[in-house]
Amino acid sequence: MSLEKTSFERLQVNRTSKIALYAAIIGPIQSALGWIIAGSMWPGYDQAKQTISELASPESPVKEIMSSFFVFGGLLTVIVAIYAKSLAMSARVALFVSALCTFGLTIFPTPLIGYSTMHRIFAISSFAISAGWPLLALRRSKSAAFAVRPIPTIVGTALQAGLAIWFLVTWTNPLAINVGIWERVVAVSQAAYVTWIIVSIYLNERKIQQPVD
Repeated sequence: MSLEKTSFERLQVNRTSKIALYAAIIGPIQSALGWIIAGSMWPGYDQAKQTISELASPESPVKEIMSSFFVFGGLLTVIVAIYAKSLAMSARVALFVSALCTFGLTIFPTPLIGYSTMHRIFAISSFAISAGWPLLALRRSKSAAFAVRPIPTIVGTALQAGLAIWFLVTWTNPLAINVGIWERVVAVSQAAYVTWIIVSIYLNERKIQQPVD
């Protein structure tokens, strides 16, 4: 029975902790629960037409609830950035910056009438980084987890970028009536993509530990 591993495999074993795994799994769940719960508590709020950010606006009756979910989501991303040590450092830094953008858009909420320039800067930056960070996690080794190999990474990033661009175009269109739908699709899909990558890496690391007959 051979216990030999490549240098890449040795570097990968046990470098993604369960803390990062749990944070990544909770991410998309809390993302959806936030706007579902807050939206249901605001009579007259239209989930299809109105953005998630409006739930945290200064005039919103549920601003504290939605803001709490924003902060919680940012903290989960920070945890992944710190404890998913198998990711390339550049990918971890990108995730950390994405979390800072989440905190930023919470600190600078958008008003119901008009808009906040700072909020838009942080929100657009968050969507852009969340769509593109997987490219920084790409691994060419055959021992790498499937989710971070070249083809899945390129295809997945292209899809995420396409969704983000479509939302941003819709968001800036004053005649759009489905901006809320697209924002929710993008927000949950980006969080779920983090989940997919971290779960894939975590399982791959455990597989590498298995002795080979």
